[in-house]
Amino acid sequence: MNDRSSASARRLSGRPGRRGFLGALAAGATAAGLAAAAPAAAAGRGHPRPAGLRPMFLGTYTSTAGGGSGVGLAAYCPRTGRITGTGVLPGVADPSYLALSPDGRTLYAVEENAAGAVTAVALAADGAHRVLGSRPTGGAGPCHLSVHPSGRWLLSAHYTSGSVAVHPVDPATGALGARTDLVTHSAPPPGPGQDGPHAHQIVTSPDGGHVLAVDLGTDTVYSYRLDPVAGTLRQVSTAALRPGAGPRHLTFHPGGRYAYLANEVDNTAVVCGYDPATGRLTPGTPQTTGTGPGTSYPAQFVLTRDGRFAYLANRGHNSLTRYAVEERGARLRLLDTVPVGGDFPRHLAFSPDHRLLFAGNQRSNTVTAFHADPRTGALRPAAAPFGAPMPVCVLPLQA
Repeated sequence: MNDRSSASARRLSGRPGRRGFLGALAAGATAAGLAAAAPAAAAGRGHPRPAGLRPMFLGTYTSTAGGGSGVGLAAYCPRTGRITGTGVLPGVADPSYLALSPDGRTLYAVEENAAGAVTAVALAADGAHRVLGSRPTGGAGPCHLSVHPSGRWLLSAHYTSGSVAVHPVDPATGALGARTDLVTHSAPPPGPGQDGPHAHQIVTSPDGGHVLAVDLGTDTVYSYRLDPVAGTLRQVSTAALRPGAGPRHLTFHPGGRYAYLANEVDNTAVVCGYDPATGRLTPGTPQTTGTGPGTSYPAQFVLTRDGRFAYLANRGHNSLTRYAVEERGARLRLLDTVPVGGDFPRHLAFSPDHRLLFAGNQRSNTVTAFHADPRTGALRPAAAPFGAPMPVCVLPLQA
């Protein structure tokens, strides 16, 4: 969402703008990281990846002061967590959120601007990635996307217009077809302190039976059935959060019966029950994020793959909250909060082996890395922070 369109929402809720950052902080942090990528950007490809390192993609804003010039290309050491810049993929505007196809051959990016688009990129092992093309979403300010587990559909959520869209995926090339559906959230109406619907996330349930859309502006999570042939969405249920909660991101427990919501506005976390048969989400009692009084704009949960620990990024508090997951996913018990080592942690991502946890810190222009203890879930800082222009999404890959 651009700053102009979000001004009224910020006045009402006290939330910072989605981009909300002046570029003055960018110069020093970026120099040590992706600055070396300029020659690669001109060539339209990245540098060769150093031996033993694994690829990483970074989302950013390209039309905001201090942002990047395309999708950031990097590589990380799976042992130490050290990140090395390898280039920039140009030709993708405002790629603030990224997702990978199930077969690992195609990268998808939102173009978070007023026009609204989604872009497909064919990945190459030698770094010669190729933009396959973009498709308009029909919504403004797309801020999140995900690929349906079948690999046949790309789902996107639009913050500014409060809508969600579906695009078909070419099974042979990964390219995107024309939009097959667009649904705008109009009911229930936004409550006090909200200026309209703001769809912030769209994901498929672990069983693959339902698509869930989290709307910060209506304090609601919508459950849909996706027609596997037509690519259309049919709403089957809604889950209401308390007015003014501002649900932002939802993450499922591996068992598939519970999910965890980060509420951006009222600074709470909520455990939700999930019924795979009906798609119904049942929110529990809001609980603390461990950051003390005031709002800390919690951003997102991630869980260890065994489902024993959950971590929440707190942007205002610049910390990560660690929870023990108990009762087969039904309960979160707060353990501690640790400094993230950067400013405004917008996005968290585990390495594929879950040994490393990465945080994209929007305002300090850094990505920080942590070793995650598989026994206790404790986090220990790994390598030095990596400088990158406004990293608002981090996507580490296996190979």
